[in-house]
Amino acid sequence: MQLAGYDRDRSSMSPPAPVEVDGEYDVKIEDIAREGDGIARVEGFVIFVADTKVGDAVRIQIDKVMRRFAIGHKI
Repeated sequence: MQLAGYDRDRSSMSPPAPVEVDGEYDVKIEDIAREGDGIARVEGFVIFVADTKVGDAVRIQIDKVMRRFAIGHKI
């Protein structure tokens, strides 16, 4: 049985994202999201990157970091 609020408490204790706003990373686009953005991962953390396709090796800059994913752009 799961207690009410358990997920909320667990999510607040999630580890910090392995990327930061304005940070630059070399990534490979592994998949495409429903909206068409490329999906890359840094230490398993999902990053959405516009104007990319599967197989692209790109340098990105992070624009926004959320709890479970980040948004970046090619540089």
